Amino acid sequence: MFKKKEYQLTLQLNARLQPFDRGEFFEDPLNEALKDSKCGTTDGGGTMQQATGEIEFCDIEIFLKDNNKENVEKLLQFIDRMGVPKGSILKAAGLEQSVGTLEGLALYLNGTELSEEVYQNCDINYVIEKIDEVLDGSGQYYSYWEGPENTALYFYGISFGEMKHRMTSFLSEYPLCQKCRVEQIA
Repeated sequence: MFKKKEYQLTLQLNARLQPFDRGEFFEDPLNEALKDSKCGTTDGGGTMQQATGEIEFCDIEIFLKDNNKENVEKLLQFIDRMGVPKGSILKAAGLEQSVGTLEGLALYLNGTELSEEVYQNCDINYVIEKIDEVLDGSGQYYSYWEGPENTALYFYGISFGEMKHRMTSFLSEYPLCQKCRVEQIA
């Protein structure tokens, strides 16, 4: 860790991610970039849930060795290269900056109103695999949430509209996707 002059920041991600996924997609790559540049490190993070239990956002705690402009600029460049969802915010004493370029899509699969046969014969992992395939680089699967009535799958990419368009045919054909809903989340 750094000495007393270190500068603490929080990257609040407008992303609905399980803690493990937050680490894999954002915290670990950011930590590696900060360490490689010798300007800082990450130090864990947190997850904020809605009253329903669904994830609302998550954050990453960051320590820069100091708050000089060069280190803050490097951090912003790392965040930009990594790609974070729109609506994310980098916060610190004297700083609050909007960051993010990715758009988010939540696919809510109905977990209560389909036939038992559909739930027994269909596989949610197949849904994730096929959607990642049809997205073809325009977005990708990041995380999930299991609620009492729905399971949400979260995808982030360049354009919500493009991701939705690319998955529409699959959603209309695969039985587990009946009665699903799609929402923009970033």
